[in-house]
Amino acid sequence: MSQLSHGISFQDVGRTFLTREGATLTALETVRFDVKPGEFLSLLGPSGCGKTTLLRMTAGLLAPSWGKVIVGSSEVTRPRPDFGVVFQQPLLLPWLTVASNVLLPVDVQGRRVADFVDRAYELLEMVGLKGFEKRLPSELSGGMQQRVALARGLIHDPKLLLMDEPFAALDAMTRENMNIELQRIWSANRKTVLFVTHGIPESVFLSDRVVVMSARPGRISKIVDIPFQRPRLPSLLGTAEFAELVAEIRATFDEAHHPLAAAA
Repeated sequence: MSQLSHGISFQDVGRTFLTREGATLTALETVRFDVKPGEFLSLLGPSGCGKTTLLRMTAGLLAPSWGKVIVGSSEVTRPRPDFGVVFQQPLLLPWLTVASNVLLPVDVQGRRVADFVDRAYELLEMVGLKGFEKRLPSELSGGMQQRVALARGLIHDPKLLLMDEPFAALDAMTRENMNIELQRIWSANRKTVLFVTHGIPESVFLSDRVVVMSARPGRISKIVDIPFQRPRLPSLLGTAEFAELVAEIRATFDEAHHPLAAAA
């Protein structure tokens, strides 16, 4: 069932919005960069910098005001069934079992659900939820619910996985565990992942590259290659090399958002 992953090309993409007063607000300046097929790339920046706007344009949920988003060889103009999306909140239907929630995208796309039941159970085992298939979301912790959402995002074997701060609502320990779990799952599937976050250590631990964005209007401040080999163990978080790279990105981040302070 596995498919080749797609790359993404942002070709001079920008986005404006109209305020309630009728003024034009530039949320995203002209942005140009590529995501390689099979790459795990993080968009890092503060709230309001346009990183979620970029992700929504990639998902076909929002049109650019100018420029193009190309996935594979096609321009994105609408939502596509071969994409998987994982949001900040799990957004599980409370009356459906865990397995039925995972199978929901298949049902919505009009596919034969019975053909995907075995895959749903395999994915739930992969995310550590074997034995919870018939439970309801209310019987799960927040971290477990987000694991269900991750399995749901993978059920139809997407060519591209878009993740919008999926662990932001979790406590620090659960979030760290989910980062380790996500790395393991990504290594097994090698999907192209576009991951939105405002956590610098999280982006360094997970990514092949990190795109650092400025405050609104969002621009690309720097693209940082992450040199650490995979698999990355939790012990990496305590190394001097990890701390140095986090500090380097934080300095870029601070300079982009507080240029006067950086120059002082």
